[in-house]
Amino acid sequence: MKRPIRILPIILLAGMAITVTFAGCKKKDMSLKLNEPRNIRGVISYKRSFGDLNEKHLSVAQAIGIRPLASREEAEKMKGKLKHITTNDRYAVDSLTHSIPYLIPGAASLLDSIGQNFLDSLTSKGLNPNKVIVTSVLRTKDDVKRLRRRNGNASENSAHFYGTTFDVSWKRFQKIEDEDGRPLQDVSSDTLKLVLSEVLRDLKQADRCYIKYELKQGCFHITTRK
Repeated sequence: MKRPIRILPIILLAGMAITVTFAGCKKKDMSLKLNEPRNIRGVISYKRSFGDLNEKHLSVAQAIGIRPLASREEAEKMKGKLKHITTNDRYAVDSLTHSIPYLIPGAASLLDSIGQNFLDSLTSKGLNPNKVIVTSVLRTKDDVKRLRRRNGNASENSAHFYGTTFDVSWKRFQKIEDEDGRPLQDVSSDTLKLVLSEVLRDLKQADRCYIKYELKQGCFHITTRK
């Protein structure tokens, strides 16, 4: 006697396979992803909110940072005490002409927090993702000499000597492209500056850093306190 053919389970399996196939072939959303801005306030005054003078930056930098280095060759020998920073998922490092990408661990951790908090804030405020750009990091004495030829106002007694200090642009940001190629609406630099100012204000109020708003240089000058 022939066994009955079990047709029903086969039909069910075939149906499941077709469903999975169609689900995998579902068309990606390639429409422009618009910003949906909300709760963007910024600070009352950049100068008043970020008015920590050079003396404050220097005091903590000299207390917790490395000794000033004469040259970049000398800096290479300090890698055990410094952390190399590079462009990553949280921030971008600019093409540095008068500094080198090294920070003490506390400053590197602060930079990580700034980058991550900025991205989180953009998401919570309905804005498409952008990364902050680091424009200046550790300077040697040779770097400052070269910088002073170009900018006579560059300080010969800078907190940048100690690996505690870095500059973050408020003029330029790096747009993060969608992984699937979906076009994203741009966010204006003025709006991004407002969001960044909120992030920096909160970290400053938590006693994690000193911050000076640099108008001519177009950056926030930031020194870690830990």
